[in-house]
Amino acid sequence: MFEPVLICRLPLFTKPACEKPIADESSLYYYNWVQHNIRYVDSVSGGKIGYLHIPDMGIDGLNQFMKYFYPQLSKKALIIDDRGNGGGFVSPLVAERLSKQLIYYNVMRNAVGTANPVGHYGPKALLMNEYSASDGDIFPYRFKKYGLGKTIGKRSWGGVVGIRGTLPFIDGGFLNRPEFAPYLADGFVIEGHGVDPDIVVDNDPAKEYAGIDEQLNRAIEELLKELKAKDPSVPAVPAFPDKSKTKQ
Repeated sequence: MFEPVLICRLPLFTKPACEKPIADESSLYYYNWVQHNIRYVDSVSGGKIGYLHIPDMGIDGLNQFMKYFYPQLSKKALIIDDRGNGGGFVSPLVAERLSKQLIYYNVMRNAVGTANPVGHYGPKALLMNEYSASDGDIFPYRFKKYGLGKTIGKRSWGGVVGIRGTLPFIDGGFLNRPEFAPYLADGFVIEGHGVDPDIVVDNDPAKEYAGIDEQLNRAIEELLKELKAKDPSVPAVPAFPDKSKTKQ
């Protein structure tokens, strides 16, 4: 069996460092892609728009959301990327964070005002495509139902009938049973069709290969338009009242 060779390097003034090659580089490519998108969105929007990607609706996806959502609360607008989302079960938690309503602003001594509850209250856009699947299908549906912002991209996958209790076969195969599905008073929803975006944008593969993401660019364009119409900045702290003049 092949054993990876340890590669050791001896940088100046540091202890020897050894690196062991990893079996799968996909996580590194994914990390670089997310970081590139964050830097790109920040650059072309003049620092006004934040970006985060949710790879799935499981533990990893929720961790990824929390990791990038809270550090970008100071951004005036936010792009949530649901493209290629593999599904799971945490879309209610993500939608809940995004749909908080502002109650008031809070100020502490020698500090600037902050929103209460803590949340993002500027315009938002959701990117979606045909690989937004399962709970990644349901999330765009929730996003539209809550009226959180425009959805941009392509119609989602359309497979939301859930499974559980996988049954194994003696030959190593397995059987999944359909167990639950969403519906409204007038019938079942999402399954077999998916969720239609508000703005249809189909990325050109040649441009995408060249690093041009037309869906992402359209989201930036739409949010910059919204920011021109309404500035969601935290208002300045008002003058403190003079309590000595207050009638008892």
